[in-house]
Amino acid sequence: MSQPDGAAIESPAAPEIVLRVIPMPADTSMENFISGGWVMSKLDAAGSVLPLRISRRRVALVAVDELVFAHPILLGDLVTFHATVTSVGTTSITVQVEATTERRGGGGSTKVTECRMTYVALDDERRPVSVR
Repeated sequence: MSQPDGAAIESPAAPEIVLRVIPMPADTSMENFISGGWVMSKLDAAGSVLPLRISRRRVALVAVDELVFAHPILLGDLVTFHATVTSVGTTSITVQVEATTERRGGGGSTKVTECRMTYVALDDERRPVSVR
């Protein structure tokens, strides 16, 4: 695959760390867990990294496939987001994004959620444009 300028589109073979963050007290829900909305916004930020890199254009999220929260994120957890490109279309790029946590007290890494996210590359007028 190549872009109009002839540069190859690179796709990582393995999941790549695209974001790491520690949620703060303002990010908690009434139950003192980190809110799902906060997690979804970070998934969007993390998911856009590889499509931005591949298309070299602004991208917009157009679809999220099945988002299930398997475990809560607690205040003070280190949250890591991994992404992998799963497909590159004419104007869209789909990535698999996974969020894991590391608790303050240790104990390894726990998968919190994962989803498939599709982004569309946009031109300066915010119209879909080829990523190739």
